[in-house]
Amino acid sequence: MSLDNKPVYTGGCQCGAVRFRVEGALGRASICHCRMCQKAFGAFYAPLVNVDDDTIRWTRGEPSRFASSDLVRRGFCSACGTPLTYEAPDGLALAIGAFDDPSTVAPILQFGTEAKLAYVDRLHQLPARGTADDTADAPFLDDLVSNQHPDHETDADWKPKP
Repeated sequence: MSLDNKPVYTGGCQCGAVRFRVEGALGRASICHCRMCQKAFGAFYAPLVNVDDDTIRWTRGEPSRFASSDLVRRGFCSACGTPLTYEAPDGLALAIGAFDDPSTVAPILQFGTEAKLAYVDRLHQLPARGTADDTADAPFLDDLVSNQHPDHETDADWKPKP
């Protein structure tokens, strides 16, 4: 919480070159299955949450932007490629996965379902295992050193790893 008792959310890209802070309530959280969102996120769908322009502040760097249509721009980190924003005439949305604690931003609605991939509804039925359980099939994981920015604010002099 901030000093004036507003909720505070922080997040940023994978490398840490771009960071944001939202002070105040978030809007509607959703996932979009449209083909444009699939391509923008390189994923089955795009998890997004609406944010009022006056509640967000870019605290380190700022996204680069791509006009994915005549009406929509998409923000991303130019250093690591992390998708960060969906910017449309009706406002700004942030990528839920870019939040330091995405578990606090649960989607309540789905959009673009005409392009929904049929197997998305069955993903929870797939066999599941944790990263540490994968070392037999991928032994390199035992020696993995992450270059990812930690999921919390860092000092102003913090630099992304190459």
